[in-house]
Amino acid sequence: MYERETSETRVYVSVDLDGTGNAQISTGVGFFDHMLTQIARHAVIDLVVSATGDLEVDEHHTVEDVGICFGKAVQQALGDMRGVNRYGWAIVPMDESLALCAIDFSGRPLLEFHAQFQRERVGQLPTELVAEFFRAFVSHAHATLHLRLLQGGNDHHAIEALFKAFAKSLEMATRFHPRHDATPSTKGYIEGTEPPSGL
Repeated sequence: MYERETSETRVYVSVDLDGTGNAQISTGVGFFDHMLTQIARHAVIDLVVSATGDLEVDEHHTVEDVGICFGKAVQQALGDMRGVNRYGWAIVPMDESLALCAIDFSGRPLLEFHAQFQRERVGQLPTELVAEFFRAFVSHAHATLHLRLLQGGNDHHAIEALFKAFAKSLEMATRFHPRHDATPSTKGYIEGTEPPSGL
């Protein structure tokens, strides 16, 4: 769980990585709510997001701050990462659109985002904020994330494919490995987590 309050937004995010796909989402940006619900359902996590922001200015602060809080909440939920897969990847179709995602909870924030959209907005969401959401997430989850739109067409489908590919990658990366409970790094710890004593 993570809360953030500024002069621009007030955001609460709760994440249960062992959930069942339940979502309670309210950001004031309808299509963004729909995409966050896709993350919960397809990553099979329980996700609560409550955000109020200065939408009279524009949607940027709200979308970015939700990304910040979601990243922080996932990082907290992962803890020292002992036994988790760390890596996840997926290629997901959405009708004519096809998206690729790969994620590494490496402790090193990096976003490689390669997607172009034809429209300025889908619903209430400016399409330029799709990358901003994921950039905020990786910065605060301390993850490396590659997202690539391999085939586009309808921008609704393209963005949904990206979010679903992210969700499936998140599911894989945050699950426990069936055969070991070690930290998933030959260093013995992941950057951004507390190293075990003796290292």
